[in-house]
Amino acid sequence: MSFYNPEGTPPLVPGAMARIERRLPYPGEILVAQGRRVEPEDSIARTLKPAPLQIINLARALAIPPSAVPRAMRREQRARITAGETLARVPGLFGRSYPAPVSGVIVDIDGATGYVTIAPDPEEYVLQAAVRGLVMEHIPYEGVVIETLADQVYGAFGIGAERSGVLRLLALEPSDIVRPEQIDARSAFAILICGAAISADALRRAVAEQVRGVIVGGIEVAELQQFLGWSGVGTWRSALHPCPLPEDRPADPELTIIVTEGFGVRPMNQAIFDLLSAQDRQEALIDGQTSLRQPLRRPRVVVPLTRGAQIEPPRPPLRPGASVRLLDDAHLGQLATGRSLPAAPRRVASGARVAAVEVQTDDGANLWLPRSCVEVLP
Repeated sequence: MSFYNPEGTPPLVPGAMARIERRLPYPGEILVAQGRRVEPEDSIARTLKPAPLQIINLARALAIPPSAVPRAMRREQRARITAGETLARVPGLFGRSYPAPVSGVIVDIDGATGYVTIAPDPEEYVLQAAVRGLVMEHIPYEGVVIETLADQVYGAFGIGAERSGVLRLLALEPSDIVRPEQIDARSAFAILICGAAISADALRRAVAEQVRGVIVGGIEVAELQQFLGWSGVGTWRSALHPCPLPEDRPADPELTIIVTEGFGVRPMNQAIFDLLSAQDRQEALIDGQTSLRQPLRRPRVVVPLTRGAQIEPPRPPLRPGASVRLLDDAHLGQLATGRSLPAAPRRVASGARVAAVEVQTDDGANLWLPRSCVEVLP
């Protein structure tokens, strides 16, 4: 896996203005005015979310032939029905009745198979701000843009939706490995700051304790696959692209994971660890969604601040001698030092001629990589 960073945003952006888009899953109504200050728990938009169709094997439920189902129905096709109301009844001394499992509209009665389909009433979905800040823009019928002064950390890889919680420091050093027994009831609804790695058992414990998110330096691919229940590398890699999810992908585990350095056991960058540690017990927004195709998206942590901030994030220059992190497929998360930065395009390992940079890894190897696969560390 490679990670393309065309904007040159560094992995650590302290005290800058963060823009957070909060969008509804379906078109709906915006509840807050532009310029209003919001708190994480404030409702900012709402919509009606369609529920999946309910398909009922009524023939089996009533122990009758499929052809007898239309006669047993108490409501016609396209009629409304309320949850608990009798959907079908078999007359007689030992007759049976079947109540409607949900309120909705009967959309199909199939006498050939004995199945009845109900379209449930849509459910109200309320979108919360999830972060403290000012509503600066409306996205018509979709959501809002919130701006807040914040410390921001951009990861190399992530999984999971946007979730808010209170940061909780579990690791004492960036090289620590968090054990399952360290995650207890005190971690409920928190975002855990971990060290160099975390196991599948610890992640499962986090889900059991209702943890909102985990920030960790690295994670073994086998542990991630074991936790998610994905059998192959291709399955979880497909989650990095905005395309239909594979059929064997399980439901969202209700836990967002952000890996700051890369795969394997990798101590968290000291500057990132120090910044997050200093914000222990502060509210934060964590977003693990990662996209390597347009629109590009990096996983990030946003910690709103009350002190002053800069309008634009700093952009450390890429120059010889700079400490960098590699984002290409073969060296994801490795640290290196910039050696040369030629002005003319140069051919790299893929065969393409691109703007490139020469770096030297910690083991002394010299590599030519596209500049987009290298980010400068603070």
